[in-house]
Order: sequence, then C-alpha cells, then structure tokens
Amino acid sequence: MSRLRAVALAAGCAAAALTITTTTAHAAPGDTLNVCSSQLTPAGWVDVQWWNDVSCGSTFNPNKKQIKQLTGLPIGTTLTVCASTYQPAGWVQLSAFYNSSCRYSAVPSLNNNAWQIKRVS
Repeated sequence: MSRLRAVALAAGCAAAALTITTTTAHAAPGDTLNVCSSQLTPAGWVDVQWWNDVSCGSTFNPNKKQIKQLTGLPIGTTLTVCASTYQPAGWVQLSAFYNSSCRYSAVPSLNNNAWQIKRVS
C-alpha cells in the first residue's frame, strides 16, 4: 500500500511540475501566475505578492505567491517586486522599501522587502 502511495505521490508531483513548466513557457510578458511557495520562481519571473492559502498546506508562514513574467516587457518598464527573488538581468533597482504584500515570513518586520525595478536592456 505504501509503495502505491509513493508512486501516486511521485506521479502527482511530476504532473504539477509539468503544468508549471508548460504554463510558464507559454506566458506573455506581464502575465501573472499564483503558485505555492514550495515552487521555485522560474527564470524571467519575479515574486510580486505573498499570502497564506490552505491549498498549499497549513503553516504560519505565507505559503502562496504571485509571480510575474518579465521576459519581453519593453525597456523603460518599472515594476514593484518582492525582494524574495533576485533582480533579473537587464533590470536595475531604483528603490527599496517595505511592502505589506511582500511579507514572505511569519516574523513581523518593517525591513525593506520590496524593490522598484526598471528594465534598462
């Protein structure tokens, strides 16, 4: 029985990974997607919001995030993004500040957790 459960879990994880890969591969510039925090933010995407959702398990930490596709956005575009991912290549940081939508830890803090970024190349 546990072997069957392990196979079912592996199949489910593979299907979820395929779905996120397929979905992000066909996203248009500026598209957003809601994913569980356990999924890594793909290259060319940034985190723009965090919250708690029971569909991603129960935890005190925010466990769901909204990610935004940056690839293909025009030069000069400015965005507010969470500091939970690295700044993408071709973008520069204009400012850093606290944003309540970017609180990705259960520990309350008013430290800078967001950036305004601008595409330069």
